[in-house]
Amino acid sequence: MISTVLGSASPARLRVLRDAGLDPSVLVSDVDEDAIIDELGDASPETVVTTLARAKADAVVSSILAGSDPAFASAAADGVVLTCDSMLLLDGELSGKPHSPEVAVAQWRRMRGNVGHLMTGHCITRLRNGAVESVVADHQSTAVRFSDISDELIERYVATGEPLKVAGAFTLDGLGGWLLDGIDGDPSSVIGISLPLTRRLLTRVGVNVADLWR
Repeated sequence: MISTVLGSASPARLRVLRDAGLDPSVLVSDVDEDAIIDELGDASPETVVTTLARAKADAVVSSILAGSDPAFASAAADGVVLTCDSMLLLDGELSGKPHSPEVAVAQWRRMRGNVGHLMTGHCITRLRNGAVESVVADHQSTAVRFSDISDELIERYVATGEPLKVAGAFTLDGLGGWLLDGIDGDPSSVIGISLPLTRRLLTRVGVNVADLWR
């Protein structure tokens, strides 16, 4: 049976995959995202998120193939590694996780009543017999229509702590769902990992998604 590894600490991504029939092991990458973004300079948003997803894949795959954790030996023998990176594109500017309440409040004041695009880079690495067999990557963009909410509601939402830990300072599947007028595109991508794109990328590395269903 093909082993699946999710190279992400995101509980939302893990939940999407589990709800869709997968039961991946989790191995979090240790990547300096800010340094990579700085190196990319004026690269397109699509290039930024896809490069970050690839960088995370490189880190996770290196750890698996090094054999430091025997729990991932089956993945090295016959497995796929899924890695992603999400950022919000708004008025030509990319934003990741705000981390601080002040940044989250300022970001929501820019977002309210506006339309942004949640960009998610995806990378899939096919492992077999202790080596990398193939790597594919792509991105998904989904338009998000933000509600024109009050300062009070912004501050109360930020005070919950939820937006501090997520790309773009909002969620679709949590409290943030109350503050959106809608989306145009793939909802799973907004949550963190696009199921349609992941299925297509799996096909490109010779894996039928049904073979990964538990």
